[in-house]
Amino acid sequence: MNKLYIGNLSPAVTADDLRQLFGDRKLPLAGQVLLKSGYAFVDYPDQNWAIRAIETLSGKVELHGKIMEVDYSVSKKLRSRKIQIRNIPPHLQWEVLDGLLAEYGTVENVEQVNTDTETAVVNVTYTTREEAKIAIEKLSGHQFEDYSFKISYIPDEEVSSPSPPHRAREQGHGSSSQSRQIDFPLRILVPTQFVGAIIGKEGLTIKNITKQTQSRVDIHRKENSGAAEKPVTIHATPEGTSEACRMILEIMQKEADDTKLAEEVPLKILAHNGFVGRLIGKEGRNLKKIEHETGTKITISSLQDLSIYNPERTITVKGPIEACASAEREIMRKLREAFENDMLAVNQQANLIPGLNLSALGIFSTGLSVLPPPAGPRGVPPSPPYHPFAQYPEQETVSLFIPTQAVGAIIGKKGAHIKQLARFAGASIKIAPAEGPDVSERMVIITGPPEAQFKAQGRIFGKLKEENFFNPKEEVKLEAHIRVPSSTAGRVIGKGGKTVNELQNLTSAEVIVPRDQTPDENEEVIVRIIGHFFASQTAQRKIREIVQQVKQQEQKYPQGVAPQRSK
Repeated sequence: MNKLYIGNLSPAVTADDLRQLFGDRKLPLAGQVLLKSGYAFVDYPDQNWAIRAIETLSGKVELHGKIMEVDYSVSKKLRSRKIQIRNIPPHLQWEVLDGLLAEYGTVENVEQVNTDTETAVVNVTYTTREEAKIAIEKLSGHQFEDYSFKISYIPDEEVSSPSPPHRAREQGHGSSSQSRQIDFPLRILVPTQFVGAIIGKEGLTIKNITKQTQSRVDIHRKENSGAAEKPVTIHATPEGTSEACRMILEIMQKEADDTKLAEEVPLKILAHNGFVGRLIGKEGRNLKKIEHETGTKITISSLQDLSIYNPERTITVKGPIEACASAEREIMRKLREAFENDMLAVNQQANLIPGLNLSALGIFSTGLSVLPPPAGPRGVPPSPPYHPFAQYPEQETVSLFIPTQAVGAIIGKKGAHIKQLARFAGASIKIAPAEGPDVSERMVIITGPPEAQFKAQGRIFGKLKEENFFNPKEEVKLEAHIRVPSSTAGRVIGKGGKTVNELQNLTSAEVIVPRDQTPDENEEVIVRIIGHFFASQTAQRKIREIVQQVKQQEQKYPQGVAPQRSK
């Protein structure tokens, strides 16, 4: 429930006056109006309606000669670490927003709120109450181009609740069983003129679809007001999702035939940009294979269309209904596979780096609930056998190789971007001088603890993708070098290359330990790691783990002292 405070009211205002005013502006109040002298409280069950009420009324509407103030009602007890920022330019890039937020403290989480407003809205959680307070003071009214930020406290449930809040936010699902299958919904775009046919008279058609396919179908009619297409989200098993999609395609095609509005209705699937590279495959092979096997024509929208407000790309499939349905199954299989692989890596990273928040990092769209919490009973923290900050207290150094032409983008105007990135990640980031005039790659040296490495490297990978330094059909793969003691290199390789082969199979990264290296002055050698972001990160952490295990064994059993067997 979102409780709103309505202030600066005339003593003459009645509860009926407020109900009528809200109703006239299509903000109907379902619950009670609690009216006090000069102010009132109302409840909205949905955050989107609460945002709309604030944006529509606060400082804009006069009632009995006084301009109303409308904001979230948050008691001082609950004014803690969470704030909401509204009126954000829809084209503002995540990294700019993150850099701005990071100026006032450590951001624990950033969650984009899907609304039907033209501007973007985010909920931000800082690490401490003081940081949130400073951010509110500094960012209220912050001017970005022609937009002025509007900021409010929002309740921080963790302050008042002895048990953690529910992490699952999906409507209609109360269960959060650990064994519950991860929900990876299908999102499609449908022409606005077909929405009525999909819903049917008194909702009978959509009820029939959900009943037959055991699915939940959400039609986001309020999103993108006036747009030619509306997003539809289908939650179900993979089989149920595909069947619901096929039924919707049949309804749209029948409507198109009856109204003669279109000859052929394409299937348009929305997918987060982070998964699209793996759907396309190397040199477009995966996509070509799906086209060939299903007899369809598939195109993907440009990277230029992406922004803070639109993190998804549109996959357009053309062909007969059965062909489109077959293509949907294969496309979703690839997207689901990419998602599950990243989830595996995410959960490994979450265990490796406690408290790490990927939403704040901006690797995934924070407007989509694609990252459930690490596995574990609700209310119970992850089990503590593996704690990297205890194991790796020292700073780590990683050399990351980027295309030479990308150096300017990483540095930014007068060094602004690299400074912002270093501040955000909590790392030292330096670009090594070029080794010659025609080198194709430059080395970025990153020094910092594990979490800082994860943040800095993640942002660099993201920046290269965003700035189109890689072909849209390519996955961003970079080479990273880490140094390990020469005495442990053999353990990283393993007997007959067994360990390094297992590393490569587990992480999907290419791991190379050159055998003929001469150790440097610190008796260390280089391990080369080549892969996309999560693959590279997982390989780096696994190798550090091997090195740490060897160090612990050496400390426990100094050279020449053999472990005694217990009798």
